[in-house]
Amino acid sequence: MIWNEQFEAMDREELQKLQTSRLQQTITNVYENVAYYRELFDQHGVKPTDIQGLEDIGKLPFTTKLSLRDNYPFNMFAVPMKKVVRLHASSGTTGKPTVVGYTRQDIENWSELVARMVTAAGVTDNDVAQVSFGYGLFTGAFGLHYGLEKVGATVVPSSTGNTEKQIMLMQDFGTTALIGTPSYTLHIAEVARQMGIDPKSLGLKVGLFGSEAWTESMRDELEKVWGLFATDNYGLSEVIGPGVAGECQERKGMHIAEDHFLIEVIDPATGKAVPDGEEGELVITSLTKEALPIIRYRTRDITIKTSEPCACGRTTARLRKVTGRTDDMLIISGVNVFPSQIEDVLLKIEGVAPHYQLIVTKKGYLDALEVQVEMNDKAFTGNWRDLENLERNVKARLQTVLSIGPKVKLLEPRSLERTAGKAKRVVDLRNK
Repeated sequence: MIWNEQFEAMDREELQKLQTSRLQQTITNVYENVAYYRELFDQHGVKPTDIQGLEDIGKLPFTTKLSLRDNYPFNMFAVPMKKVVRLHASSGTTGKPTVVGYTRQDIENWSELVARMVTAAGVTDNDVAQVSFGYGLFTGAFGLHYGLEKVGATVVPSSTGNTEKQIMLMQDFGTTALIGTPSYTLHIAEVARQMGIDPKSLGLKVGLFGSEAWTESMRDELEKVWGLFATDNYGLSEVIGPGVAGECQERKGMHIAEDHFLIEVIDPATGKAVPDGEEGELVITSLTKEALPIIRYRTRDITIKTSEPCACGRTTARLRKVTGRTDDMLIISGVNVFPSQIEDVLLKIEGVAPHYQLIVTKKGYLDALEVQVEMNDKAFTGNWRDLENLERNVKARLQTVLSIGPKVKLLEPRSLERTAGKAKRVVDLRNK
């Protein structure tokens, strides 16, 4: 089922005309109404009239998260505050939070985009959808909430935490769709089993998971544990929140809302565009955002874009599941290591649980990586020889993929801290 065939199944040539018109309007808008962009464009010798087509996007400078932090809180807004009806912000754990604003039309557009995304995943007005993202300044919960209501689903705003209550609500309300992070969803299943409840008996049909990078192996684990259909979606606060892209039931990439966003994939080292089908860093330009239009935003997320037709009938381009971030990449003794690579290996090894943490330290001049991973209940036999064999297997499999030999530390089941938000996978102690 397609929520909005007019735009999701639009002729590609007509779509590009629409994108061009909206891009030109956006560039004129930010030049006239956002001092930061006017000064930035002038520094680069670019005027709105220089943008005649989509191919001219490369003439424009990039925007980064630092741009938003330096203009905290409202200096990037293109409308007066009396037109802003909603504010969201990042957690600000590494400095000032990045603040994003929404007009009434922005909120309506956002709901529309999420309605498309959840419909593509298989959610209908017959579903009871439980949102286990945290409500507050984080965009995930409210974004999914309004979009789910738009399609007519019954929304259960359970938020995060109080995991036993989450399970009770699933039982009592007949939840059929679960929205949350993959890591917290696995934790809910873990708690359910401790309560003597088989997660599959709760009757979930579809899961919409996001907010953290996760692998195909994690998808397999989620589906095995819950017996649901797990889908991925993509969004970020700086652009709008969830709704930028999401998987259809073919699950061959996340369909991009191209009538609202212009997508580029670039070489992160050179800033130059790479062809469709090649891996690179995702860059997004908003085409309809009123309060906070954003130009060529460097997401730091690593993906691939393809414009090949999809069997679902949508004509929009698709993004491959995000496999990591350029700023999350670990360089261990000169070797590039992504946490997603390690997760993919661990989840294919019998005997370990899908809960792990990477500890990076420096001994003298050398970097050291320790992979701490929990065993599952079945593997935790207490037999020393079994533990040695499992540890040796994990280390060998990781070394084959990473080309370095990390230290492996097996942990007892349920010994790593659980979180209702994004899982903290990396602890880098090299600068401490």
